[in-house]
Amino acid sequence: MSFMYNPFPYDDPKPVNRPELSHKTIDSIVSGGTPAVAKNFVSTFAEKAKKEGMIIAFDGYATAQWALFVNLLARECEILNLEFTSIDFNAATLKSGREIDDMIDPLLIWDTKIDPTLLYGKIYKGGYIGLIDKVKAEVFQKKIPALKQPGTVVAVYGYGSLIPEFRALYDIKCFFDLTPKTSMLRIRAGEYANLGKKHTGIINRTIRRCYYCDFENAVQSRKELWQNNVPDWYFIDNDNKNLQMMPFEVFSDICAQLVKYPFRAKPCYLEGVWGGTYMKKQRHLPDKMRNAAWVFDFIPMEVSVLVEAGDNMLDINYCSFVHKEGVNLMGEDCVNKFKGYFPIRFNWDDSYHSTGNMSIQCHSGGEFNIKNYNEFGRQDESYYVVITGHEAKTFIGFRDDADIPAFFKEIEEADVHHKPCDYMKYVSYEDSKPGLQVMLPAGTIHSSGRNQVILEIGSLTIGSYTYKMYDYLRLDFDGKQRPIHTYLGELNVRQDRRKSVIHDPESPQYIVQEPRLTDSGEGWEEYILGENPQVYFSLRRLEFEKQCEQDTHGDRFHVLTLVDGERIRIKSVEHPERFFDLDFMEIACVPASMGKYVIENLGKEPIRVHKTMLRDGYQDDPA
Repeated sequence: MSFMYNPFPYDDPKPVNRPELSHKTIDSIVSGGTPAVAKNFVSTFAEKAKKEGMIIAFDGYATAQWALFVNLLARECEILNLEFTSIDFNAATLKSGREIDDMIDPLLIWDTKIDPTLLYGKIYKGGYIGLIDKVKAEVFQKKIPALKQPGTVVAVYGYGSLIPEFRALYDIKCFFDLTPKTSMLRIRAGEYANLGKKHTGIINRTIRRCYYCDFENAVQSRKELWQNNVPDWYFIDNDNKNLQMMPFEVFSDICAQLVKYPFRAKPCYLEGVWGGTYMKKQRHLPDKMRNAAWVFDFIPMEVSVLVEAGDNMLDINYCSFVHKEGVNLMGEDCVNKFKGYFPIRFNWDDSYHSTGNMSIQCHSGGEFNIKNYNEFGRQDESYYVVITGHEAKTFIGFRDDADIPAFFKEIEEADVHHKPCDYMKYVSYEDSKPGLQVMLPAGTIHSSGRNQVILEIGSLTIGSYTYKMYDYLRLDFDGKQRPIHTYLGELNVRQDRRKSVIHDPESPQYIVQEPRLTDSGEGWEEYILGENPQVYFSLRRLEFEKQCEQDTHGDRFHVLTLVDGERIRIKSVEHPERFFDLDFMEIACVPASMGKYVIENLGKEPIRVHKTMLRDGYQDDPA
C-alpha cells in the first residue's frame, strides 16, 4: 500500500533546485493562471484548425483534472469562431464499472483476518488496454477521424487516451502530470473516482484500488510515453487554476539539466500517533500539525522535485524525472536491474519526546511479495540513529531466551482480547546513541523506540508491506484501536534472528555491525556502517573537517545525509558551478553521471555525512 496514505497539506518551500537553464527553455514555460495558459495553447494551433481541423488528446497521471481547462478551451475556440467538441475517453471506451470490478476485486484481499484494514492485494498488470471494451473502442476509432473538419477542434480527455492503440488518432498529444502528494490529497478530498466508477468511495478502498490498478496503469503508461517522447505538450497540474505548460522537449531539457547537479527532493510530512516533536521544530512546520512522525525526504514514489525556472517554480513528480533521466541518474545497470525505478528510499522517523514506540513490526521479502502481491520489490530496511533523548532504544531481533510461540500467543491475545503483551520478554534492543546503524533485512522484527529520530533507509518497496505485530493496545487518531497483522507477521518474521546471532561477525545474519574503515584521503575517512549480502545497498559514513573527495565513477549514484555539522556544499569537480548546499538533517542525491565531486564544510563543526550507495554485486542479487 502507498506509504503516503494521509499526507499533511503543507508545501515545504526550502528544497529548491536551481540548474542552469537556457533562456529559450525558461521563455517556453507558460503560466500566469489557467485562463492565460488556455489562451496561449489555442493560439498555437488556431490557424491550422481553421484550415484542417484539430484533434487533441489529454492524458494524465491519476487524479489529473481536465474539466476547467477543457471549458476554457471551449471559450477560446468560440472567440475564434472554432467549433469545439469534447469527448470523455474513459466514458467512450472503458468496460462497464461492473466488468472492471469483476477484474480487479478478485485481486484484492477481502479477508479481515488476514488484512484487517483491507489495504493489500495484487498488482493488476493488464494496463489501460485491458480495461477497454473492444466494441466501444472500434466505434471510438471510427468516430474520431470523422469529426475532424476545417474550423473544428475536438478535445479527447481521459486516462490512457495516449496508449499506442489510439495514438494515431490525434494531431496534438498532451499529458497532465502532478505530484503524488497532490494526487493523494485529491483522493482524500473526494475529487477522484476509480477507473470505471462514477463516484468516489470509501477512502481506504479508493486508495487501495488506485495503488493496485489506477496508479500502476498511470506509471507504466507514462514511462512508455516518456521513452518514446510521445507528448507534444507537458502540463503541471498541481493546481488546476494555475496550470503550467511547456513543450515536451522543454520538460526533457529541464530534466537533462537537473541530472547534472546534486539535488534535493521536496519532502512530504505525515502525522502519526507515535510521532515526536524534533522534526517539526527543525523544519519549522506549521503549528497546527500534531507532530511529524514521518518525514518522507526522499521516498521515490511519493516525492517531487522543485525546480526554479526563471519566475516559475516547477513542482515535478520525481518518478517523471527518473523515467526521463534514469541512466544518467542511476546508471544503466541499476535501470535494468530495478526496471527503471529508483531503488532506495529515505525518510525520517521521529519519536522524540513522543508518547511511545513505533509498533513492533516486520516486513516481507521479494519472493513473498511476488507471490502474494504481484509486486516487484522486497522490503529491507535500516535505521541510523541521529538524535536521542533519555532511555532511547532501538528494537531489533528476538532475545536469545525468547519463547517465540509464547510471543505469538500473547500478540494474538492482545489483538483479539486486548490484553497487553510483555514484549520486552521477547524482543531484543540496542541502547540508542547517535551513530548507531542497524540493518533490517526482510523478516527482521524491529521497532524504533520513543525519544529518538532515526534515518530510515529501505529497499525499493514500491508498496509498503508493514505487518504490525504489536502496537501496545494503542488507539489511532480516530479513537479506534490500531489494526494488527498477526497472521502476515507470523508468516514473515525470521525467528532465527536473535541477539547473539545478529551481533556475530561470523554469522550471515550479522546486521548490527561495528564501523570499519574502508577508504581515506587527505583529512577524511570513510567507514562502512552496514553491509550484508541480504541487502543490496551499502551504508557508510564520511568523517572530515574541511572537505572530502568522492567519485560515483559514472555508474552508481550516492545519497548523502548531513547527520552531524551545520552546512556542507556538494559540488562537481569538473563543473564546480554545479553544486547544492545541504543543512543539518537534509538529504541530497548525487547522480551516477557526476563522477568526481567534493563535499566542503561550510560551517565550523566537524562533519559527519551518511552515505548510501548500491552494494558491489547488487546486479546479481535475487529479487
